[in-house]
Amino acid sequence: MIIPQLVGHRGYPRHYPENTLVGIEAAVAAGARFVEVDVQISRDRVPVLFHDRGLKRLCGVDGRIQDFRYDELWAFRASEPGKFGDRFNDVHITRLAELGHFLQRHRDVIAFIELKRSSLEHFGVESMLNLVRRALKPALKQCVLISYALEALLTARRDGWQRIGVVIDYWKERHQELIAAIQPQFLFCDVTDLPREGELRLPGMKLVIFEVAEPRVALDLAARGVDFIETFAVGEMLQELARPDAR
Repeated sequence: MIIPQLVGHRGYPRHYPENTLVGIEAAVAAGARFVEVDVQISRDRVPVLFHDRGLKRLCGVDGRIQDFRYDELWAFRASEPGKFGDRFNDVHITRLAELGHFLQRHRDVIAFIELKRSSLEHFGVESMLNLVRRALKPALKQCVLISYALEALLTARRDGWQRIGVVIDYWKERHQELIAAIQPQFLFCDVTDLPREGELRLPGMKLVIFEVAEPRVALDLAARGVDFIETFAVGEMLQELARPDAR
């Protein structure tokens, strides 16, 4: 039985606020060697880890990342109060540079860095690429740049980014001409749109499927050619897949 590699989707959101250093640290402590995070840019051009277009769900306040300077964002708590109550009231919005330093201390960890469209649209592709590159400089070789924004990834490829991954929601989108031009090493796809049967392997690309929390589903996908499984429950999945009876 083939065991897929697991990616901590936004860190370890089953137990920690997503896209926070504390969640990433917990994912790695649980055994994850791959993590995925989302990146947006503050008003004063500081790259931070954040998924949603708005701050409400994670921080309990109105507005967007791009509306605030980082010193203002730092004062908000990235505690995901609707899910965790006040348990993480001491957790701040994580700068991308903090992740870079974390990776520098954990050379066996690879991070998938997703560029969010909202910041690409607001600040421009070249500006965001430069800011992200600078923030990740201590550990750039451990990072894979990913996005739904294909034009941005094509620019990144032409600018010399070494490892790139394309993100799609629909399996049929894998044949786009832009994807062929980008020549990504990784392709991320939503599990809900995959065909139910047949080989999924893609020549020249590693296939990453999100969001999966069932070990049996992960094993079935691996048998069909999937290389990586992205999950919010990385610790539990690692434990279950390590069990002989899971195979």
